[in-house]
Amino acid sequence: MNCIIIDDEPLARAEMQSLIREVSDLEILGDFSNALTALEYLKTNQVDLIFLDIEMPLGTGLEFAEMLPKQTLIIFTTAYSQYALKSYELDAIDYLLKPIEKERLEKAINKAELYNQLLSRETIKNTVESNTADFLFIKADRRFYKLNFDEIKFIEGLKDYVVIHTKTQKLITAMNLKTIHQKIPDSIFLRVSKSYVVNLNFIDSFDNHNIYIDESEIPLGEVYRSAFFTAYSGGSLNLEN
Repeated sequence: MNCIIIDDEPLARAEMQSLIREVSDLEILGDFSNALTALEYLKTNQVDLIFLDIEMPLGTGLEFAEMLPKQTLIIFTTAYSQYALKSYELDAIDYLLKPIEKERLEKAINKAELYNQLLSRETIKNTVESNTADFLFIKADRRFYKLNFDEIKFIEGLKDYVVIHTKTQKLITAMNLKTIHQKIPDSIFLRVSKSYVVNLNFIDSFDNHNIYIDESEIPLGEVYRSAFFTAYSGGSLNLEN
C-alpha cells in the first residue's frame, strides 16, 4: 500500500515521513506543499492513501478531499480540532491532531490498511439480500452471512460501501448507509452521524461529541445529537456544548 503527504510546512512533512517509516511499511511516493501540485501528481499516479493537512494556501485540505477519486483513502493531519466532524462527512479514515503521537498514527494506518484490503476483495456485487425480524443476510466476499441484529455493534459508511462491525468480524458490502439503515430496526439502531449507525445496546459511554463502543470512538453529529439523547436516555439528558 502506498501513500503521499500533503502539508504546507516542510518540517511537518519530514516529521510525518519519519513517523510513517517507524510504525509501518507504507511506500511513501512523495510529499507536496499544496493541493494543486498534489492534484497534478494524482492525474498520472495511483495513490492508495493521503495524509492531508487542512489549512493550506492554494486550497484547503477539505476542498481538495472533495475532488479525490472515491477509492482514495484520507487521513487528515491538522492542529485544529474544529474540522473533525466535517472530515467524517468526507469519509475520512481518521483525523489526527498535531503533534501526532506514534501510537495514534499506527492505529490510523492499520485502519486504512484494513479498509484497503476490504475494498480490494471484489466487493462491488456484494449486497444486503434480505432481512427478517431478527437478522439479515449479507452477501460479502461471494458468500452469504447471516447476521443477527444483536451481533451488530455498529455500521460505518465508507464511500460507496458500508462496513458492518459485529462481535467477531467486519464485513463490507456495496450499499449506502441510508439504505441499510432502512433494513434494520430503528428501535435498536440509530443514525448518529452522516457516516455511522450504532446499536444502542453496545454503547459503553458517550459525551457531547463522541460515542464509545469497545475501543471504537464514533463521532456524534450535531444534527443527530438531540435525537440520540432522546432515544438513548428517554430525554433525561441535556448535555451542554
